[in-house]
Amino acid sequence: MLRAGIVGLPNVGKSTLFNALVANAKAQAANFPFCTIEPNVGVVAVPDERLGKLATLSESEQIVPTRMEFVDIAGLVAGASQGEGLGNQFLANIREVDAIVHVVRCFENDDIIHVSGSIDPVRDIEVINLELGLADLSQLERRMDRTRKQARKDKEAAFELTVLEKLADALNAGQSARSVSLSEEEDATIQALNLLTRKPIIYATNVSEEDLAQGNSWVEQVRGVAAAEQAQVVVVSAQVEAELIELPEDERQDFLESLGVSEGGLQSLIRASYDLLGLRTYLTT
Repeated sequence: MLRAGIVGLPNVGKSTLFNALVANAKAQAANFPFCTIEPNVGVVAVPDERLGKLATLSESEQIVPTRMEFVDIAGLVAGASQGEGLGNQFLANIREVDAIVHVVRCFENDDIIHVSGSIDPVRDIEVINLELGLADLSQLERRMDRTRKQARKDKEAAFELTVLEKLADALNAGQSARSVSLSEEEDATIQALNLLTRKPIIYATNVSEEDLAQGNSWVEQVRGVAAAEQAQVVVVSAQVEAELIELPEDERQDFLESLGVSEGGLQSLIRASYDLLGLRTYLTT
C-alpha cells in the first residue's frame, strides 16, 4: 500500500486534518509544538465516482475502492536536519513514505500559536524545504565520499558518482532533487537513498472557513511556489473538516454548499494524492 506523509511546521493543522481524513483516528491535536511525537497512521478509501458505473456495467457484487495510507508526521522546525526538535526522528519518518503532503498555514487565529510569530506561507515552505534539502545533501555527501574511492577503478561507481554530484549541485543551488531530470538508469542508482526532496509533493493550504471557496492572498503565494516546482495545490480547511465529521452524512453536502463548495477539501486532497501516486481503483466480482 502506498503511503503519503503529512508534514509541515508545528501548529499548522496537520493532526486536525489527519483526524478528518481518518474519521475514527485518534491523532492528538493540541495548541503546542511537537504535540505529535510518534507518527499516526490511517488508511482511507480513494473517492472515485466511476466505481458505481463500473459496478453496474460489470454486475460486480462488491466494490473495492483503492486504499492508501496517510501518515501524520510531527512538525518540523528550523534546524531539524541538525536534530532540532527531534528532527532526525521526524526526517526518518518522512523517508518511509512515497509522497509528501505539505500542510501550509494560510489563516489568522490569535488563539493558535505560530512558531515563527506571524503568518508567512512562503517563509514556512522555505523552512521545511531547506531542512529536507540539507538532510538530503548530507546523505549525498556521505555517499559521495564512499563512492569516490571506488570510482577510480569501477565504472559503475564512476557513473553513480556523476549522478550524486548532479543532485548535490542542485541542492547546493537551493533546488530540490525532484528538479533534476534523470534517466531511468541514473534514477535506479539513487533509489536506495530514498531522498526526501525527490518525493512527489502536494501543498495543502489550510484556510479559514470563510476562505474555503475562494482562497486568499496567502493561497496565491503558495500557488506561485508550487508552480515553480511543478507541484499541486489543494485548498482545505481543517476547521470545516473537523465540523463535517461531527455532522450526519446526509447533512454534510448541504453544509458544504452553504460555504460555496461542492466537496470538502480533503476529498480533493485524497484524489490528488491518488493521481500523484498513480493508484488504480479495482473491482472484485
